[in-house]
Amino acid sequence: MVEKNKLDEELLEMEEEDTQEGKYLTFAMGNEEYGIEIRNVTEIIGIQNVTELPDVPPYVKGVINLRGKVIPVVDVRLRFGLQERAYDERTCIVVVNLNKMSLGLIVDSVSEVQDIPATDIQPPPRVNQGEASVYIQGLGKVGNEVKILLDVHRLFFDEEMEQIAVSNN
Repeated sequence: MVEKNKLDEELLEMEEEDTQEGKYLTFAMGNEEYGIEIRNVTEIIGIQNVTELPDVPPYVKGVINLRGKVIPVVDVRLRFGLQERAYDERTCIVVVNLNKMSLGLIVDSVSEVQDIPATDIQPPPRVNQGEASVYIQGLGKVGNEVKILLDVHRLFFDEEMEQIAVSNN
């Protein structure tokens, strides 16, 4: 009986993964729309009191206490080299789970969850790429619009961020 229950759990996990295939949480940063795979998102919360950390890159705003769990947060605007702006009522923290670590992305505003099939995703153009272009996974065509799809792993996992994430989880 234990074997059957374990198999049922594994099948349920596979079905859940399939239902998340091609789904992206879209959010705004300035005038652009970005997306990350929904499978990485655990929740979306309003901006909270952030405790600053010493000796971290400027895009790492600090940590938050989310129900007793300390989570590092990154301002995506600053990570992309964009101009900082004041947080407002639409500013959100998108909490993601990567490699069993919770991390927060501060974004201007969350838009919606959109289906973007793999056939509507193209690789980013190979032009003079700036610092932020290394985080682009692809470009998703949605109607007449293009969503910039981010590789959330690359966004967080460089040497600096890995040290911060590991020390806080």
